[in-house]
Amino acid sequence: MIGQRLEVRQGQGLVITPQLQQAIKLLQLSNLELEAFVEGELERNPLLQRDEGEPGGEAPESSDAPASGDANELQFTEPSGDAERAMDARSDDLYDDAPPGERDADRKRDAGEASEQPGLSDWSRAGGGGIDGEGMERPDTRDLTLWEHLQAQASSAGFSPAEHAIALTLIDATDEGGYLRGELQEIADRLGVDLERIEAVLAACHGFEPTGVMARSAPECLKLQLIERNRFDPAMEALLDNLELLARRDLPALRKVCGVDAEDLTDMIAELKGLTPRPGAGFGGEPAQTVVPDVHVRPDPAGGWRVELNSDTLPRLLMDKRYHGVVAAGARSETEKAYVAECAAQASWLVKSLDQRAKTILKVASEIVRQQDAFLAFGVEFLRPLNLKTVADAIGMHESTVSRVTSNKYVATPRGVFELKFFFTAAIQSSDGGALHSAEAVRHRIKAMIDGEAADGDVLSDDRIVEILNETGIDIARRTVAKYREALRIPSSVQRRRLLKAG
Repeated sequence: MIGQRLEVRQGQGLVITPQLQQAIKLLQLSNLELEAFVEGELERNPLLQRDEGEPGGEAPESSDAPASGDANELQFTEPSGDAERAMDARSDDLYDDAPPGERDADRKRDAGEASEQPGLSDWSRAGGGGIDGEGMERPDTRDLTLWEHLQAQASSAGFSPAEHAIALTLIDATDEGGYLRGELQEIADRLGVDLERIEAVLAACHGFEPTGVMARSAPECLKLQLIERNRFDPAMEALLDNLELLARRDLPALRKVCGVDAEDLTDMIAELKGLTPRPGAGFGGEPAQTVVPDVHVRPDPAGGWRVELNSDTLPRLLMDKRYHGVVAAGARSETEKAYVAECAAQASWLVKSLDQRAKTILKVASEIVRQQDAFLAFGVEFLRPLNLKTVADAIGMHESTVSRVTSNKYVATPRGVFELKFFFTAAIQSSDGGALHSAEAVRHRIKAMIDGEAADGDVLSDDRIVEILNETGIDIARRTVAKYREALRIPSSVQRRRLLKAG
C-alpha cells in the first residue's frame, strides 16, 4: 500500500554555508574581479574600511584581523579556523551523502537561519566569479574567444612540450583581429630558443582555423587564405606585394606588375574581396585589459628564485572597531543589534578570507616555481610535465583548490608574464618506471608513425601502435591512442587502408 509515514534518519554532509560560498568565490576571482567585489562590500558594510597605511607597516589598532598586505612579509605558517577549511573545500564534499530532497531542505533551512543569526548573510547575491544563487558554479555560457579556440587547437597539434609552450606564447601575442603583434626575435630571446624554432612553430600555427590567423600583416593573412584555396600564383603574389596600388585604384600599374590583362585583374581583385582580412572577427571577444601579475618571481642573490605577491593587486581591508563600538552602543532595538553584529561578523570574515586567499596563492605559486625552476633558468625546452595533483600533494591541498588558484592568475618572471596554468603540461607514465613522457610528444610520435605508413605499405592499427609505444617504454592504453589519433584528425586504420589501396 502507498501511504505517508514519518521517520527519522541520520546522515553526514557538509552544508555549503554563506562563508564557504564566499571563500570559494574569492579564491577563483581575478585581481580585477576581486577589486570590484571589494568595492561593493565597502559600500554595503559600514564597518569595513581600506587600510591606508604603508605596506608592511603596522596596521591601525582598529583592525582585528591581518590585512592582505605586503607580500614580502607573508610566511607559510599553518593557518587555522574556518577560513583555512573553507578555502580548501572539495567541490564533491558538498552534501556528500544527502539525497536531493534533503539537500534542498538544507539549503532552504540554512537560508532562513542566515537571516536570523548574526554574522550570516547571503553572499551568493554578491555576483560575479561564476557562482549562482545556490552557491554552485554556473556553466560557462559565453561565446568562445579566439584565444581559447587557438589554445584548444594547439593542445591537439602534436607539439612537443617546448613547442606547445612556444605556441601558447605566440597565441598570447595575437590580437582580437587574429594578427600576431609580437616580435619573433624578442619571443625567442625571452623563451631561450632559436629564432628558427619560433618560426617553425608559427608555420604550424598558420594551419589553425580560421585560415589566416596569426599572420603578421594583411598580405600574409590573405596569402594564407589563397594558399588554402590553391589560388596563390605569381600574379596573385605580385598583387599582394602591391596592395598600395590597389588602394589608389592604379589599375594600369597593377596590370603591368602582375603581367595580366584587365579581365584577369578584375577576377583577381574579386577573389581578394572574397577573403577575410580579419580572421578573428567572428569570435567572441572580451574588452582588452592590461594583464597585471598577481605574483612576481625574481632571481634570489643567494641562489634560487624569490616568489612575492604583487601587493598592488591585494585589497588591504580592516574592520573599524572604534566605529563598531559607537554604533553597537547606540543600537536600541533587537533588529539594530542584529544588523550591527552581522556587519561585524561579515567584515571580520572577509578580512580573514582575503588574507588566507593571498597566502594560498603564494603557496601554490611557490610550488609551481619550484617544479619549473629549470624553465626559468634555461628556457622553454626544460619545461617539466606537471599536473594539478602533483602541486596539490606537495602543498597538502586538494586539486580543486589548486585549479581555482591558477585560474585567471598571472606570474611575472624574467622570461615574461604567464598565466599560472601555462606551467601545467600533460604527461604519460613510463612503462619501465623511468621519466614521464609528455602527451604532446606522444601525439607527435603517433603522427610520425602513421605518416610513415605510405612508405612502408603497412597500415598500423591502434593496438599495434600501443605495442610499439610499450616497447619504447611508453605505457598507454588503446583508447588513449584512439583519442589522440582522432584529435589529430587521422582516420582509422580501416579507412587508411582503403585510401592506401585507392592511391
